[in-house]
Amino acid sequence: MDVKEYINSGILELYIAGSLSERENAEVFEMIQKHPELLSEIEKIETTISTVTSSVAPKENKPSFKNLLIKLIQEKETSSKVISIDRPKTNWVKYSGWAASLLIGTTLIFTIANNSNLNEELNIASNEKQQFEKQLEEAKTSLEANEKLLTAIRDRNIITVPLQGQTIAPEAYAKVYWNKENNTVYLDVKGLPDPPKGKVYQVWSLKLNPLTPTSLGTIDDFITDANKIFTIDNPNDSQAFGITLEPEGGSASPTLEQLYTLGAITS
Repeated sequence: MDVKEYINSGILELYIAGSLSERENAEVFEMIQKHPELLSEIEKIETTISTVTSSVAPKENKPSFKNLLIKLIQEKETSSKVISIDRPKTNWVKYSGWAASLLIGTTLIFTIANNSNLNEELNIASNEKQQFEKQLEEAKTSLEANEKLLTAIRDRNIITVPLQGQTIAPEAYAKVYWNKENNTVYLDVKGLPDPPKGKVYQVWSLKLNPLTPTSLGTIDDFITDANKIFTIDNPNDSQAFGITLEPEGGSASPTLEQLYTLGAITS
């Protein structure tokens, strides 16, 4: 909070009135030490109160808050002794009841005005907190999924099949992790480029003699998936795997001119 916001909060009026707790008095005292201009503000507030109440208040000498604060600051700078920061409470019985009400009303006006900004800040903070919690939960879920995936592909029954880039995309590559015990394929396609609009990658299980392709489905969320690892059911007696680029919805048979990667099982 900057000095202007601090002044507008109304806490200096409560400090002058002696209505703060010991902890709050200490906080105000520390702020005055950091920002000497608050002394001038305190003096202005006292002057305003004195002017408003002079016609009805008894003509008695009031303690100088400015001098008291200067004395406290000087003592703190020159002495190693503990300085009491409890501010003597002003005898507000000397002031008329309407003057005290004026002071309280002024403080409430400051408070109401600041509450509007405070509520807006609290709403923003609440939304940010909810967003952070959502991101944290998503990260936790993603971490758990990754750990589960690592456990799966490290299973002793996994068959690893590298798929090499073909004529249309020599730099492309992919990898199949096939668990024949539960008919599950974990397909890593990080090495494929994003498909153009209106196209999807389609995965094929292949029998080699004679060549018989069986579709394992299309990768519809290729672009949105960050890990580019997909789980696919494969109950087939596969001898090889291939990936082609097909129109959205997939094709009944692979378009060989759009064959991106191909790999045979060697063991």
